Amino acid sequence: MTHKIAQFGALGVLFLASALVAAQTPPSSEPANSSQTASPDNTRANREASNQDHSADKQSDARSDIDLTARIRRSVMDDKSLSTNGHNVKIVAENGNVTLSGVVPTDAEKMEIERKAASVAGKDRVMNNIRVASKD
Repeated sequence: MTHKIAQFGALGVLFLASALVAAQTPPSSEPANSSQTASPDNTRANREASNQDHSADKQSDARSDIDLTARIRRSVMDDKSLSTNGHNVKIVAENGNVTLSGVVPTDAEKMEIERKAASVAGKDRVMNNIRVASKD
């Protein structure tokens, strides 16, 4: 019995010592993988009035519009060459008309998403309000 108590006591001391070392180690200013990019953040762009005109809460409840949006979203998500921001563009359908909005890194990506939407909804039914991120 005393042997088990001694084992638990030794484990407790070891645990406390490792916690103390971890608490005194300053955080690294460099990420472990310096080639890693920052995660996308469109918060500022999403707050702009032009991006709030057509948001998910404006999506029509008509079954045809919901299906249209889902088919376009599936096409966009299936394209693994698109960026995370490209996958996250807003797609809103109302009365068969589709509005795309958000921010993507390149003109080519903007046009590719528009092409995907047009192939599902029809070229004349797509309003492309996607913006290309500035290179600041």
